[in-house]
Amino acid sequence: MTTALSSKLARQPSVFMRKLRRNAGMQLGLVLLLLLLLGAVFGPALVGNATAQDLGARLQGPTAQHWLGTDQLGRDVLSRVLSGSRISLSLGVGVMLFSLTIGSALGLMAGVRGGWIDEAIMRLTDIFLAFPSLILAMAISAALGPSLTNVMIAVALVSWPAYARLVRAQVLAIREREFVEAARALGSSAGRVAFKHLLPNTLAPLLVQGSFDVGSAILTAAGLGFIGFGAQPPIPEWGAMVSETRNYIKQAPWASSAPAIAILLTVLSFNLIGDGLRDIFDPRSR
Repeated sequence: MTTALSSKLARQPSVFMRKLRRNAGMQLGLVLLLLLLLGAVFGPALVGNATAQDLGARLQGPTAQHWLGTDQLGRDVLSRVLSGSRISLSLGVGVMLFSLTIGSALGLMAGVRGGWIDEAIMRLTDIFLAFPSLILAMAISAALGPSLTNVMIAVALVSWPAYARLVRAQVLAIREREFVEAARALGSSAGRVAFKHLLPNTLAPLLVQGSFDVGSAILTAAGLGFIGFGAQPPIPEWGAMVSETRNYIKQAPWASSAPAIAILLTVLSFNLIGDGLRDIFDPRSR
């Protein structure tokens, strides 16, 4: 059913748009994401250097010069939040693409090959899923060392099992369908069947999972940055910003609340988009 609906939506974009117009949550998510992207692209050029210090203006409240105030080193909070949006969005999308690629390849291999290959891959995913993702990401980050690149690696390594299990389940559900059997009967190789007939029919659930995982990756990276395993000062990463300014929350609440709200809105936008895509691709929503 999901396969048939995905094919139908691909042939009739108007169906997708009609469902989108009826989904207020997804519309809100897309608007929030658009504003975040505009801020990430154009914001830093408009509000100045995110690392410039002015100790004479430290912990100042919002003014015409500093719309969201300054932090403990006199740095403009708005500039740092907008610069941090580039880092967080790039990290979230990069982690999602990397983990989706690895997980999809392993899940496709497990579903197509079966046998001991399927068992080995699934047991490997079970090992990763046996640990809480944040704890495992902390352990990997601690082993690799605190840096933004290592955070991306750590979060990607704990994210791929979900894609592997999802793709494997989809492949197992459709590999005996008539159109797959017809492709085999016409002499298509196993690789051609896998990449032309099986993998494309997993795209709908992968899009939904990917949308959720971008927000999840951003949240996990912010958590690692907050406890010191992520980006190091003076890089304006949102989790690190909250950590740096938490001791001044009573004196200057804007310094820590601005990046925290940015994390909230970003994760909310991707969750709303993921919910909307799930409703659109779900046959029961018709």
